[in-house]
Amino acid sequence: MTDNTSPADAAAKKPPQQTPLHRLHVEMGGKMVDFAGWHMPVQYPAGIMAEHRQCRERAALFDVSHMGQVELRGSATAHQLEALVPADLQSLPQGKARYTFFTNATGGIMDDLIVTNAGDHFYVVVNASMRYQDIPHLRDNLPDVEVTERHDLALIAVQGPKAVDVVSRHCPDVVPLTFMQSLQTRLLGSDCRISRLGYTGEDGFEIAIPADAAESITRTLLEDELCDVAGLGARDSLRLESGLCLYGNDIDQTTSPVEASLLWAIQKRRRAEGGYPGADVISEQINQGATRKLVGIQPSGKVPARNGVEVQDATGAVIGKITSGGFGPTVGAPVAMGYVASSHCEAGTDVMLVIRGKTHVATVTALPFITQNYKR
Repeated sequence: MTDNTSPADAAAKKPPQQTPLHRLHVEMGGKMVDFAGWHMPVQYPAGIMAEHRQCRERAALFDVSHMGQVELRGSATAHQLEALVPADLQSLPQGKARYTFFTNATGGIMDDLIVTNAGDHFYVVVNASMRYQDIPHLRDNLPDVEVTERHDLALIAVQGPKAVDVVSRHCPDVVPLTFMQSLQTRLLGSDCRISRLGYTGEDGFEIAIPADAAESITRTLLEDELCDVAGLGARDSLRLESGLCLYGNDIDQTTSPVEASLLWAIQKRRRAEGGYPGADVISEQINQGATRKLVGIQPSGKVPARNGVEVQDATGAVIGKITSGGFGPTVGAPVAMGYVASSHCEAGTDVMLVIRGKTHVATVTALPFITQNYKR
């Protein structure tokens, strides 16, 4: 009998994996949940609101070791990878990272990822929930490239306006870095890759460190009075306020980069040349416009609009749905993102949300909901 179970389904049947920081999470009172096949802290005793504020005001440390870290080696890497993503990678300077996404034949987004030119190789970080798709996808389609998943690395994110103070005390090399720059360096006695980026809307770093040194390095960073731990709950509210897409909610195989307002991630050469899956569909949407767009939506009351909430126009006609929503602690009110018909995507447009059978007034708003504080 043939087993048709996909790698992702097979992984989902296994007990959740533990990151190298699992013991520390439990010790610090983390509320552990199964997330994308990993045992991860959704929050700590201080709570999601406090962790959110910690990141906006000082520095928060997140464990993101569940993300897939991959090295691509070979002289043809940039050229061959461009056949899978719409980013211009051949002109990407050494030490620079670029946000991009795998596309499919219909122009949909298979996953979003960060690609870094690390000099003698490309360093790629993919979403935890999609690693079982993405890594075989790379191996199957990059015939002249060595694809290695780095199981020996942990990944932490130190985010917030004081993140540079926390990290630079132990590694002054990070001070000159600007947003989307990356370097290989030493941190607390270990070789690591530090990249000035993140998914909170704040300044900060993602740090790839040896798994066997992850706990000691993390403990040392947390000794800083400016830094404290934060979990998945705060990470979600932070990225939502910052207008950053969550794969599986705001973008998926049925949404195109044009619909998702991600056209900025397709550089001029790639728009002109194409050469990636779904390029014809995406080019047509660039030229003719998409029928729907991802927008910010702000409910007028205190009731949050969650994923799946129906969006209507003033006549009651359905014009879209919410893909992400909740309370924005920095905004001090509910915030949401969702797709609406292009005829209703202008900021200031009034719409109606159907929440638990009741209609609520809301307004289409520009994204992000807060000012992004990246180090430019």
